[in-house]
Amino acid sequence: MEVILRQDVEKVGLRGEVVDVAPGFARNYLLPRKLAETATAAKVAELRKHEGKRARQEAQSFEQAQEITQRLEGSELRFDVRAGETGTLFGSVTATDIADAVWSTHRIRVDRRKVELADSIKRIGRYEVPVELFADVTATLRLAIVPEGGELPPQEELDAIAAEEARAEAEAQAEAEAEHEEAEAVIEAVVAEEEAPEEGEAESEAPAAEDEQPERPEPEL
Repeated sequence: MEVILRQDVEKVGLRGEVVDVAPGFARNYLLPRKLAETATAAKVAELRKHEGKRARQEAQSFEQAQEITQRLEGSELRFDVRAGETGTLFGSVTATDIADAVWSTHRIRVDRRKVELADSIKRIGRYEVPVELFADVTATLRLAIVPEGGELPPQEELDAIAAEEARAEAEAQAEAEAEHEEAEAVIEAVVAEEEAPEEGEAESEAPAAEDEQPERPEPEL
C-alpha cells in the first residue's frame, strides 16, 4: 500500500516521500497517528509538481554551488521550539526540518539526505551542520535552536547543563550495569549451590570395590 509520509518515520522514510508499506502497518499505525496519508493519484501529482518547483532552485553547477554556499554560511537558521527547563526539546529538529528551513528562508533546495546530521537535534543550543550542495562543494549551516518565546542562554550555561545531564546519564548507566552484574552473581551462586552434591552423598552412591566383597564359607568335607 502506497502512502505519503507527513513526518519523518525511522526506517520507513522522510516527510513528503511516497513509500510502499504493508496495509496493516498503514491502517493500524501510520494513518491513525497522522504520520502518513493515502497516496492518491492527485496527491502524488501535486507532490511531484511541488518537488519539481523546488528542484529548479537547486545548485546545478560547481560555480552555482559555491555561490549558494556563501549565501547559506552568511546567515543563521533559527528554530523556535518547545523545550523543557533543562533545554530538552519536546520533539526534535530533523534533516527534513533543516532542508525546509533553508527553502523557506533562502528559497534554495538542498537534498535532506545530504544534510550530515548523525542524529536529530534534541536540545536547545547552537549547531553547525554540513550539507553537500554539489560534488566537492559542502556548506556548513549554522543553526540556533531556541526555546519558544525566549532566547538562548550563554554558551557556558548550555555547556554546563549538557555536562550535568551527561554525568547523570553515565551514573545511571553505571548503576544499571552494577545491578545487572550483581543479579548475575546471585544467579550463578544459586545454580552452583543446586549443582553441588550434598554432604556424604558421594560416599553412599559409590559402588563397593571388588576386593571388599564378603567371603563365602568353605564347604564341609
